[in-house]
Amino acid sequence: MGLTPKRRRRSAKQPGGVDYISALPDDLLLLILAGLGCTAAAARTSGLSRRWRGLWARLGDISLRDVAFESLAAVLSLVARPPASAISLLEIRVPRQNRRVPREHWPVREDVASLARVAARLAPEKIVLALPPKGSNPNPADFHLPCFRRAVSILLEALPFVLRAPPAGGEFAALQTLRLLDCIVVDKELGALLSRCPRLRVLELRHKVTTWPGVRARRRVRSGTLQELVLHSERPWLSSVHIVAPMLKQLTMSFWAHKEATISVSASTMQKVSWRCSYAQNAIGFGFWSLHKLKLETAETPGQLPSLQIYAGNSSHTFSNQKANLANEIEKHRVVEFSDMELHLSTAGHVFGALVLHLLQMKRIRSALRRLKVVRQSSPKKEACHANCPCEPSDWRTQIIALTALEEVGIYGFQGEDHEYDLLKLILGSAPMLRRMTVKLSHELSSTKDATRAKIHDLTAYSSVECLVYLG
Repeated sequence: MGLTPKRRRRSAKQPGGVDYISALPDDLLLLILAGLGCTAAAARTSGLSRRWRGLWARLGDISLRDVAFESLAAVLSLVARPPASAISLLEIRVPRQNRRVPREHWPVREDVASLARVAARLAPEKIVLALPPKGSNPNPADFHLPCFRRAVSILLEALPFVLRAPPAGGEFAALQTLRLLDCIVVDKELGALLSRCPRLRVLELRHKVTTWPGVRARRRVRSGTLQELVLHSERPWLSSVHIVAPMLKQLTMSFWAHKEATISVSASTMQKVSWRCSYAQNAIGFGFWSLHKLKLETAETPGQLPSLQIYAGNSSHTFSNQKANLANEIEKHRVVEFSDMELHLSTAGHVFGALVLHLLQMKRIRSALRRLKVVRQSSPKKEACHANCPCEPSDWRTQIIALTALEEVGIYGFQGEDHEYDLLKLILGSAPMLRRMTVKLSHELSSTKDATRAKIHDLTAYSSVECLVYLG
């Protein structure tokens, strides 16, 4: 005979209506609350009974992801710490508003500063403070960071203020990881902040660079303990990058440059580098060609070579200082050595042999290059070269260079034009150690692929170069 619902409820309280879960020690109850993975859900257990009331405030990890900004101070005031207790993680992520909030209703500096001071008094080992993204503010206020004395890791995101170092005497004695995401970081204050972090190992800056009229955007990083640096900066363009970090092992850089950039990296122990720089249109170039983007990557897998990737296209004007402009700019970015070079060219039908030769003539490239890849990117519209087109200086085909380390060459998007054959001849005659040449024909040559393949093979008929030609 089954029990009625009323009898079931009575049986659950037997004997004597004892709540066995609530009778567990505090440590076990805290483990149960921690398993919920949500501080707000843990706080709601306070309604179960007096035994559970306020227990959530003693959790080691406090994560507040769905609490309105105006309620955060009151919630944190409940998180009282006994002397022997400590917070491992304090995560505060203010939720996005469902509607657009006028600027006058944004959290003001005083409120955010008060919240940060409350968080600092709780002395967490890891602190996350993230505000919802806002529009740009033309006159951001200064914001002095409090000193998180026990913090090993700090992440600040979308704080709409100019970050300043703590007042004199404040130091992040235990800090090892600092991440500033979409925050406003003034170069001078970054230096002051880093000087207060004697144990810093990891620094990540994905930030806005603030400038004022007459002030150029710069980024300087100086640290004697830093081992990993991530810097991502979009507009406004950086005019200079200076890094002094003798213990640095991993460097990730991504930034924009308007014109010639000043670059200085002093880090002799780097093992892994990912370096990317994009340029404004027609800022840097050679003759008819404009530099769009540059990438430098260290090898990540066995057999892979450290590589330089250059993206360029035809320019709307001719660069007068051809001999120095492009080559000098590329030389600045050589923060590590490379032996693999890729050229991605948007040619729009123009001759590109002079540009390739100009790059190969750079001393540190021609002596160390082992692998060369030229990718002729498809262009939606082609232009016809006139008789004196600046894309083709008269003497590039007769130049002599010594590519003494070059072993492999790949030409992709080959269209069978005379200047392309001339470039192949020049490379074959300049690389005594060349072992393999790969040519990927443009799909436009599908009807003449056999004749093109035969003509290319004729170029290597009397050499030991292995030649592979195929239709893309």
